[in-house]
Amino acid sequence: MKINIFIVLFFLKTIWLSAQTKGIVVDENNLQIPYVNIWVEGENIGTTSEENGTFIIDSNDGNKNLIFNILGFEKKIIKLSEAKKVVLQSLTNELNEIVIVNKKETKEIEIGQVENAILQAFENGPKIDVKYFPYNPKYKSTRYIKQVRILTDSKLETATLKIHFYAVDENGLPGEKLLKKDFIVTIKKGGRNNKINVSKFNLAIPKTGIFVGFEKLMIESNKEEKTITDPNTKVTTTKRTYYPLLLYNYIDRDFIYTFSGGKWIKETAETKGITTKIDAYQPAINLILTN
Repeated sequence: MKINIFIVLFFLKTIWLSAQTKGIVVDENNLQIPYVNIWVEGENIGTTSEENGTFIIDSNDGNKNLIFNILGFEKKIIKLSEAKKVVLQSLTNELNEIVIVNKKETKEIEIGQVENAILQAFENGPKIDVKYFPYNPKYKSTRYIKQVRILTDSKLETATLKIHFYAVDENGLPGEKLLKKDFIVTIKKGGRNNKINVSKFNLAIPKTGIFVGFEKLMIESNKEEKTITDPNTKVTTTKRTYYPLLLYNYIDRDFIYTFSGGKWIKETAETKGITTKIDAYQPAINLILTN
């Protein structure tokens, strides 16, 4: 499948080593924890711990709070000045009741398609974007999620990302995570229509609907850097891009959900001070359902 993509680079950063903080994330047994989501509280500054648990974040203001969040461990908020070594406590979950699922997988439907949409990719920084899939009674006979179809673009041979599934909380925001462990996916180079099999999780769409999210991992193996020198000012800047880029559809939406600054934000036409629907970009994510 050939995908025509417009790429917009939102972040063009000058990297100042003096403005960075380095640290490591470990568990109570001093074992490194990879792929921890790390944010400066209330700001659009974030990163991800590497496979060896180390991290670098673009802030050195010791009075700011850092938020550490990953499935299987307690969420932790500490001062940036105390983040040289961060210990997360693992959660002790009760064993879930074993459910025998008699799936036939003789039927399939795809939901989430958008007609006449423009695809565009963004380097939009350390955010988690989600798409909401409302429940429909017609899904009763095909209630299990077999595949997630996600459109991406990447210049790297391989890049990794997280896919999340959230229940809907009492405020209509992404709430409880429906998987017990992080779901890490490897994406190959190019503009791709990725069909990711998730049938092993036996996920069924709740009657309140489901959120499916894409989390970019801000790790070295996902990073591409290019140094650019202004011919007039001679100032050198570094353009930093983390792959894969998620593709978005430009459509009218009732609301937008984004995880930024360590919390979920819901923007509506009312909160943006307009009377019409929001013209915005929605993640190009579809679901394949089966019986």
